[in-house]
Amino acid sequence: MLLTPLIDDDYLKQSVTAILETGTLPAIVQAGHPVLRAQALPFRGQLTGPELSALISIMTETMRAAPGVGLAAPQIGIPLQLAVLEDQYEVSADNAAARQRQPLELFTIINPRYIPVGHDLASHYEGCLSMSGWQAVVDRPATVDLAYDDENGSARTARFTGWQARIVQHETDHLSGTLYIDKAHTRSLASNATYSEFWANPDVVAAKAGLNF
Repeated sequence: MLLTPLIDDDYLKQSVTAILETGTLPAIVQAGHPVLRAQALPFRGQLTGPELSALISIMTETMRAAPGVGLAAPQIGIPLQLAVLEDQYEVSADNAAARQRQPLELFTIINPRYIPVGHDLASHYEGCLSMSGWQAVVDRPATVDLAYDDENGSARTARFTGWQARIVQHETDHLSGTLYIDKAHTRSLASNATYSEFWANPDVVAAKAGLNF
């Protein structure tokens, strides 16, 4: 019988070492993995500079290979408050307008915290690399302010709106053990195939009417 791991600095170091030594991209763990539901450890210098840099590089490669627009360390089994984010995918003009989707340059967030700006919410389907094959509608603040440390240890703040704000919130939520399904309209849950057949619209108006949420 498997036991839930003790999430501490020793477990963190062992997890990172195991990934760095394999020489291959790690698997993205799926919902049900205990690390996905644990409070990730804040980065306090547990890794050396070269270790942190190598981990960020592996996470970036893993995110791009998936492909995805963000990856948090717990998604590869590492309980650390670290994520990489990037959105350079081409989307239709209608999609970009409805979702306020703008390109997002690659960047790293360490020990991030976000707060909503204003009261406006945006409702859209979103998925997760750790819940492969499914999507659901999540209401999220349309604009957030993010405080975080970069990969060099410099404290930074930035404001994000639209789809970029959604990515920031989704990845930061991972670091406190929260998956998007915890905040989703569960009646909207759809497999990727069903979403493509019925609800792949720039907005969620049809889905709300058809699925009654």
